[in-house]
This record gives sequence, C-alpha cells and structure tokens, in this order.
Amino acid sequence: MTLPTILAGSAGFIRGPRGPYDLRPGLIHRFAGKLSGSPEPKICFLTQATGDPQTLIGACYAAFAGTAFRPSHLQLFPMPNIADIRGHLLNQDVIWVEGGSVANLCAVWRAHGLDEILHEAWQEGVVLGGVSAGSICWHQGGSTDSYGPELRGFTDGLGWLPYSNGVHYDAEAQRRPKMHELIGNGTLGDGYATDDGAGLLYRGTTLAEVVADREGPKGYEVTRTADGSVVETPLPTRVLRCAA
Repeated sequence: MTLPTILAGSAGFIRGPRGPYDLRPGLIHRFAGKLSGSPEPKICFLTQATGDPQTLIGACYAAFAGTAFRPSHLQLFPMPNIADIRGHLLNQDVIWVEGGSVANLCAVWRAHGLDEILHEAWQEGVVLGGVSAGSICWHQGGSTDSYGPELRGFTDGLGWLPYSNGVHYDAEAQRRPKMHELIGNGTLGDGYATDDGAGLLYRGTTLAEVVADREGPKGYEVTRTADGSVVETPLPTRVLRCAA
C-alpha cells in the first residue's frame, strides 16, 4: 500500500489575464493527480479558509473544465452542501485545500469533525494537497496573517506532519524573518518552507522531495541550533514538467 501522501506548499492555480478568478490548473495539481494513480482523478476542493465564496468555488470548477479531472467541492458555509461528508471525501483521489486564514480553517474543520475525516482519508490513500493556509494546516503551525496584516505565529495546526511550515517565503517580506524568529525563540519547532511555486511532497510523515512549477522557487529546511540561532538550508528542488 502506498504511504499516506500530502503535497503542501506555495504552488497552486495559474492565474489568467481576466482577473483573480480566471484560473487554470497548475502543474502542482497535475502532479497531485499523477500521485493518485488515477487517469481521471476525482478532486474535491475545500475553500473554508476564505469562507467558501461562491466566486472562488465557481472559478475552481471552471479551471478544471475540459481536463481529465472530475471536480467537486465541499462547503461548510453557511452549511454543508453534502449530506455524507465522510463518504464523499473517502471517495476522492485528491483533496485540495485553498489558501486564506489557517486559524479559521482549522477551527471550522474541528467544529464539523472534518479533521478526523481528513485524517482517515489520508490514511486510506487519498492525496491531500493545498497551498498557503492549505499547506500550513497539515503541520504543527507556521507564520500567518490570520490575525491581521502583521504576521504572527500559529501553533494549532492539525499536526500530522510534525514540523513547522513557512509559505510564500520569497514573495512576502515578513515571511522569512518571522519564521526565523518563531523557530529561534521556540514558538515553533524545526520545519520546512517554500518559495512561491514550490511544494513539499510528504510520504507518511517524511519529506520525500521538493518540487516546483518553474525554475527558481526552492524549498528550505529551517532548524534551531543549540545556541538559539537558526540555520536555513536550501533543499534540492525538482522542476515539474507537464503532468510529471
């Protein structure tokens, strides 16, 4: 049996010229589909981190139109749109979590018991993936703007991956120094970070490889030394080609 798989990082949809909801599947989505082993992967997207806006849900469906993916969605605002949430999620090949507020995301999931269902899906071989908040959520925590524009530490992730997680590492000025601060002072444990466009592939709870949707973005290991200083190590990063 394939080890439980999570694909998490700072890579997601390709944005088109017609505005923020003109989306196309990214190479990271195609890679998630390949990891599932299905030629026509069923993908369910979760958008609770931004309150399940209908514009985003519609954009996700439009993005996958005409592809081999068979899309669906689970919304929890204002109420679940699916009666048998467990059955639906366990029947997926890929579950993809969009970004937003990781603090709100994890709280809402726990209120609906979705944390337990997603853990079961992970153990049963459904590929779990996500970007930004949809990456931090699987880890112990990370830096977040869930509480306002100044980044703060978030330590209440699902914790299945026993590491901290930094996202948008090269794209937002506060991200790298805040992760160094939080790991250095012990708020967060050692972990991994991703530039925009990079993703972390975990098999079980072990980092298997770092991938990117183009040349340039990297993943990093970020660790605290005995004297409290922080060491950041760039990791080998494989650039995805087409659906591989």
